[in-house]
Amino acid sequence: MNQNMRSWIRESITFKFIIISILVLLLLIPTGMIQSLIRERQQTRNEVIEEVSSKWAHDQLLIGPMISIPYFTTYVDDDKIRKYKKFAHFLPSELKIHGTVNPQIRYRSIYEVIVYSSEFSFSGYFDKPDFSKWKINEEDILYDETTIVYGLSDMRGINKVINIDFNGRSYETGPGIPSKEVFQSGISANLGKLEKEKNEFSFTIDFNGSQELSFVPMGKTTNVKLNSSWTDPSFMGAFLPDNRNIDKDGFTAEWFILELNRTYPQKWLGDAYNVTDSAFGVEFLFGVDIYHKAERSAKYAVMFLALTFLIFIMSEIINKKRIHPIQYLLIGIALSVFYVLLISLAEQIGFTWAYLIASIANITLITAYTASILNKKKITFFVALALVILYSFLFTILQLQDYALLMGSIGLFIVVAITMYLSRKIDWYGTIDQGDNP
Repeated sequence: MNQNMRSWIRESITFKFIIISILVLLLLIPTGMIQSLIRERQQTRNEVIEEVSSKWAHDQLLIGPMISIPYFTTYVDDDKIRKYKKFAHFLPSELKIHGTVNPQIRYRSIYEVIVYSSEFSFSGYFDKPDFSKWKINEEDILYDETTIVYGLSDMRGINKVINIDFNGRSYETGPGIPSKEVFQSGISANLGKLEKEKNEFSFTIDFNGSQELSFVPMGKTTNVKLNSSWTDPSFMGAFLPDNRNIDKDGFTAEWFILELNRTYPQKWLGDAYNVTDSAFGVEFLFGVDIYHKAERSAKYAVMFLALTFLIFIMSEIINKKRIHPIQYLLIGIALSVFYVLLISLAEQIGFTWAYLIASIANITLITAYTASILNKKKITFFVALALVILYSFLFTILQLQDYALLMGSIGLFIVVAITMYLSRKIDWYGTIDQGDNP
């Protein structure tokens, strides 16, 4: 390789861009490793939540109450008529659910887990069960085994014995349900044959749970009123609250749901319907999910690398001061280390303070390194200012989640416009030492 070729490789603007582009691609490797680290820490957090929930109680799904009545149906087997038991299920004509949820934060190592205790009162009434539409023989209906059942997804959360007041008489419930056609776990009490046209019920249930609380609208009209001291609820499921209020003291929410809003009727046979499709409720969230924000910030790593390197390349061209590719590599590594600092600090002190400390540390490090290799105050100040703007811009994007794409596209447009303006007089076929200062 002759001397002219070596000189061109060392000083060519085009060759410099090629080398920097390769460095950016190489730095995608540690960036990908950082994203894997964030996902790993998030998975560890989720495992801790699962462990704590398994000892306290998992998410709770409340279904019911409803009345189940067994009956016999016949079938032919080897020319013999045989009977087997099935169940008819009847839902309440009116269902009111009022209660209070008291969330708590439990700690395991550096992780926080939201659990809650709650107390709810249920009331309403059932119409007298009617089998006429199904044309089942009266002698095949086991009215004496009429049972009121109530579904709870995690039975370990129950704190007190549950007594159901039904038509003015108290029934002590027991674990287990006569049929798992509608839900898998719950409590039940045998009522015997119902004679009244209107059968009123009421009971209270005191239970624990974690993270989420959901209900299924089993009444022809279902009214749920919920209040809690938690200030960061997320309403979820098939129905949002008709009324809600969230303030510094907590939240209140109320749902009013009709039979017409569901996909299942007031009564059916067997497992004809899946009632959980209409579940609704609330999830108790922390104000900031540090792993979600850290993962979002890491997705901008390529943009950060490219923009920072662009700043240094423009400084090279405009001020005719060469920077070695190894120095670019060290700057790129410093930019990558920022994300490791961010996630490790965020687990200890929260995302906002972690971002502030990590960004100040990184800006200080890169600025000091720039001052030592370029030895020019104006360029050093320009690099420091550009990094402050970049980190502030990223933090703004992370806060404005709904407008992140809009802010990001505007920001990139401005960067491209500035770059085009500053590079408008550069001789791209020339060398760095021959570049024009615009």
